[in-house]
Order: sequence, then C-alpha cells, then structure tokens
Amino acid sequence: MKSFVIAALLLGVAAASPALAQDSSVPPASPETAAPPAAPASDFAITGAVDVATQYRFRGISQSDNRPVIQGTFTITHKSGFYVSTWGSSASGNDAVNIGGTEIDVYGGYSHSLGKSGVVLDGGVYGYLYPGSRKAVGVSESYFEIYGDVSKAFGPISTKAGINWAPNQAYFKDFATPSRYDIYVFGELGFAIPKTPISLHSHLGHTGGGLDYATQDYLDFAAGVSYKWRMLTFDVSAVGTNLSRSDTRPYDLALGTDDFHRAAKTVVVGTVTASF
Repeated sequence: MKSFVIAALLLGVAAASPALAQDSSVPPASPETAAPPAAPASDFAITGAVDVATQYRFRGISQSDNRPVIQGTFTITHKSGFYVSTWGSSASGNDAVNIGGTEIDVYGGYSHSLGKSGVVLDGGVYGYLYPGSRKAVGVSESYFEIYGDVSKAFGPISTKAGINWAPNQAYFKDFATPSRYDIYVFGELGFAIPKTPISLHSHLGHTGGGLDYATQDYLDFAAGVSYKWRMLTFDVSAVGTNLSRSDTRPYDLALGTDDFHRAAKTVVVGTVTASF
C-alpha cells in the first residue's frame, strides 16, 4: 500500500490605508497629478482550500483505509457561471478499496440562478483520476460522470438534490461489472444557526449500478456540525452506509480480512479546512 500526500496552501494578506478626509480649502488635484482610475474588476474569481481529515470517505466508503489524509482544491469561476476545478487527496489502499495512493479529480460545468426565485441550477462533467491504480490493481480505475443538481436556500435553511450518471466506459468493462453504467442520486439539507459561526449539514445518497459496493446497491449518509473561524472551518461528521457486517462478510471471509466491513461501517470524521 502506498500513500502519496498532495497539498497546496496559498495565504494572502492585503492591507489598505484609510482614506484621508477631503479638505474643502485645498483645490482639487490637476489632471496631471490626479490618481489613475481603479482597474476594472476581473471577470474571473479564483478560490481554493486545503484540509486535513481523519480519513477520506467517498459516498460513505473509506478510500484511505480509515487513515488520515490531506486534500486540496482549486477553482476558477467566470462571471458568466462557467467554472473549472481540480481536487486531490492522498489515500491508502487495502483489499476492499485500493485506488493506488492518490486521487485527482478534474471537473467543469455551469451554474445559473433562475432570477429572483433563488433556485440555482448546476451541471457539468466530473473526471476521477487515479494515477497509481494501474500499478496497484493491474487496470486503471479512472472514470467520469455527468452531473446535475438544483439548490435553493430558505433563509438559514439550504437544500440541494442532484444526480451523477456514469455512462458505459472502460472502467465497467475492465472490472466486468454486472451493470455498464452507474447512477448516484442524493439530497442534502443544511441549517446555518443565525448570528453564530455554527452550521449543521446532512446528506443522503443512493448508489446503483457498476459502482455498487460488495456487488449491491447501497445508501450512504452523513450528518455533522461545522464551526467557521476566519479562514478556517472545523467539522465533525458521522459518515457511513447502510451495509451491515453480513452484507460484507462473504468478501471478508474470502480475503481473510475485515477490510470490506471496516470501509463501509459508520465512523466519525473530523476535518480542518483552510480556505482562500
């Protein structure tokens, strides 16, 4: 098992001196000495974050053998609503999930708000890349999905529902999965406690198709609380699946391990994120 750590953290500090009050007794500056006009605002926004987590769970399943990870993300957004982003995580493989030590995701899409309704539509293409998987398991585990979701806020309450569809591609052929596609549907509900830096969040999803775990459809869930302080966010969440020990026992018995059960059972995950 290999673990490859990737992280990037860029912190900027800007300071502006207070503007001097204008003295009416002083004549206005001449065109030659007047300050130049401010540069127009950029059409692009750049954001990013880096975090440390007690483990990496993807749709309820551990991708890091229940070990700590470092993750980072970087996004460029245009004012039109188009965006491109990349995300990466370290990982540690085991007999249940072995993605070769590193995951790098690349995705892009378009987000649009429907007027004054507050409804936001988002969609695009998401690629999951595992550079070390071919060496780890003999074939590439990389694949892509087409995604779409709709979200809306009701005061401090946020809601979101979406679907990710993985069409027929090499992944399903290489692993000879019963289904040559996968559909993931999910819903999320959040609540920002007014006048506090504390928010609550929850997630429920269903995986069905070629990305099933232990060859069966399953539910994943998460529920937690976040605390924001300046550029840092602290989060503690319960994350897991509805897969029982009996669901994974045949695979653990065949391998002589407890890896399948450990990867799918409910655990507490702690995360510290720095955003910029």
